[in-house]
Amino acid sequence: MRKLMLRSACLLSATALVTTTALANDKLVEMQENASDWVMQTGNYANWRWSELDQINKDNVGELQVAWTMSTGVLRGHEGGPLVIGDMMYFTTPFPNNVFAVDLSDEHIIKWKYEPQQDPNVIGVMCCDTVNRGVTFAPGEGDRPDIILLQQADTTVVALNAETGEVVWEAVNGDPAKGETATMAPIVVKDKVMVGISGGEYGVQGHLTAYDLNTGEQAWRAYSTGPDDQILFDPENTTHLGEPVGADSSIKTWEGDQWQLGGGTTWGWFSYDPELDLIYYGSGNPGTWNPSQRPGDNRWSMTIFARNPDDGMAKWVYQMTPHDEWDYDGVNEMILADLEIDGQTRKTLVHPDRNGFSYTLDRETGELLVAEKFDPAVNWATEVVMDPSSDQHGRPQVVEEFSTAANGEDVNTTGICPAALGTKDQQPSAFSPKTKLFYIPTNHVCMDYEPFRVSYTAGQPYVGATLSMYPAPDSHGGMGNFIAWDAAVGEIKWSLPERFSVWSGALATAGDVVFYGTLEGYLKAVDAETGDELYRFKTPSGIIGNVTTYEHGDKQYVAVFSGVGGWAGIGLAAGLTDPTAGLGAVGGYASLKNYTDLGGQLTVFALPDRVTSGQ
Repeated sequence: MRKLMLRSACLLSATALVTTTALANDKLVEMQENASDWVMQTGNYANWRWSELDQINKDNVGELQVAWTMSTGVLRGHEGGPLVIGDMMYFTTPFPNNVFAVDLSDEHIIKWKYEPQQDPNVIGVMCCDTVNRGVTFAPGEGDRPDIILLQQADTTVVALNAETGEVVWEAVNGDPAKGETATMAPIVVKDKVMVGISGGEYGVQGHLTAYDLNTGEQAWRAYSTGPDDQILFDPENTTHLGEPVGADSSIKTWEGDQWQLGGGTTWGWFSYDPELDLIYYGSGNPGTWNPSQRPGDNRWSMTIFARNPDDGMAKWVYQMTPHDEWDYDGVNEMILADLEIDGQTRKTLVHPDRNGFSYTLDRETGELLVAEKFDPAVNWATEVVMDPSSDQHGRPQVVEEFSTAANGEDVNTTGICPAALGTKDQQPSAFSPKTKLFYIPTNHVCMDYEPFRVSYTAGQPYVGATLSMYPAPDSHGGMGNFIAWDAAVGEIKWSLPERFSVWSGALATAGDVVFYGTLEGYLKAVDAETGDELYRFKTPSGIIGNVTTYEHGDKQYVAVFSGVGGWAGIGLAAGLTDPTAGLGAVGGYASLKNYTDLGGQLTVFALPDRVTSGQ
């Protein structure tokens, strides 16, 4: 029972994104349509994290059982998840980023294992745990075999033969000695592999880089900050909210040459629309966290980019948080969906941002359609101005009480919501074409923030702020919610409170079930329409991985990593106790140690045979 993904004429689907074009890697596009496999970390190019599989559904999900498990041999935070292609499963671990190829048809034996040799000093440069968000698959073509792509913590991009695990090529994308590291999953678009860079807390100049899929040679690099030839902008044809950006749109918003330390790193999730032939991604915080040291809008940090994958040229951009004062990185997933807005079907991009606003934009033009808070606790800004005739169009209206710039250096600004880790961080949402809802894992956390003067030294932290975090006051007392979001109008449809931040990626299925994991270690299944809990199972460690599903031997499986860590779990993962350590997260999540401990395990669930056979 190997299903092909069903299609609906009135909704965007993976096919709708690809059927009119020969530009994409046709074989990869065909493979992502097979619901039996899980060929991309986010399910498809549109970042839906959706599956047409429905053997597991809301009526029987309560009978899920553990089918098999596997230790990864690594402790630290396990983000990302496995890929499944036919009989093979592929996944990677946190540092040292070992890659496993597991044969699902032969007692789950390890067919091959790749163990990169990395300098352990890289660990000390990584901001918020030694996580890695997964490997990427590229089908073979000509003399090139099927390959598995990994971006290691030390920034090296490695292409591995999917059959043997042998290295096909490798490329060095950055320099850890300057604070450049890597945590993201690459994306394959046409004949290129695209990767970002981490290190926003070290004063690096963020960039997106494309490598030739066949040779590993660099094709182009687009920086987030700097002169037009570095950021790959056309002053007349690259637009921001419909208007040409003009010459030197980035460096005019920095003082002197501060753009060289501008941050704007690119360590989140990328999406691709083959019909429009555009890739989408976000950039992170400007360096330093002390806003007084970098006057101006600091473009193009905190920005959504739409770029041509062939040459990297930007078609449009939108800066969500000008002159960031709170570390509200804009790297979260960009979900591509056709939505009905004001009676008209629009090709949209939906982006729930760290700053607590969820944005819906026209993904062809960059027009801002919706910008609303997806947690009522958000207080640093009152609104995003939607009037195109206003000189504030698209800008958040900052509340001075919570402005760390207005209050100044060495002043502790209290009660800012959300905290620096945002209303959500990188943990990816899911979209259901059946309900037209977005299922978003969120943080319900506020902070105190005290900026201070800091000087730059290559390879040393360039933060310049002390933080403390705590649950949003006058609320349910927990630090997270799992919500269903209507992005067409900007409304929460239902919200489930959680004791801790929901740091795992969600999964929605045609069985009307949505899955997510909790920091205590529970895998949970809820009704896609109502949010009613249908199932929970306590895994050995906190879940910060992304729930995935696949079908093998006519049986549907649900898989998830458990292994507490990430920014929220950095205290446990790294053994930190100072409440201000982990950029303020250690104190905020101090009680997590009472609910879980370190681990590194893949747990795979399925229904018992009596259920699938109809007995």
